[in-house]
Amino acid sequence: MPDNSADYEDFEDLPPEFDVDDHPARVWNLLLLINPGDEESALRQFDALREQLGGEVSADDERWLWALKDAIDWQSGFFVDADDIDAFVSAIDELAARWNLRIDWGGDLDDEDFVQELDVPALMAVAHDRLREHGYTLWTWNTGNGCHAGWAALRRDDEAMLALCSLLDVEVRPASDPF
Repeated sequence: MPDNSADYEDFEDLPPEFDVDDHPARVWNLLLLINPGDEESALRQFDALREQLGGEVSADDERWLWALKDAIDWQSGFFVDADDIDAFVSAIDELAARWNLRIDWGGDLDDEDFVQELDVPALMAVAHDRLREHGYTLWTWNTGNGCHAGWAALRRDDEAMLALCSLLDVEVRPASDPF
């Protein structure tokens, strides 16, 4: 057999196809998870995120998660004050509507007696359970400031969500167990 090793020498110095520590790629994958089947929304949100961060999404920039929150708010995610039941219900209803779903909150939210017994964490658990019935998981991430934030993704992507958020150093958990 002829020695054809010289044919492959040019490829030895090429960089790998991707950087395993590529923070922007991880954020992009997160956006794809929280926008299942809607790459156009993910791209629009990624562009908004980059614009907020001055053109670059970097793990060194501690603002990236908060900029992401702003880029996805009321489209693919939620962020509400700890006691703002109305904002939470509206945000989740908006998220569920993307998939033509309605959340059964377990009672009439216009009934003061019913609402008096509720808080945002209890409603997060209800929303989580109702979305799971339709193949979605509602996630919450640790804001560290008493507010509640999160997003929804396909239930089949639960392991991917946990692994990806771990790589991004974002503490998440299913909304059935809110922070």
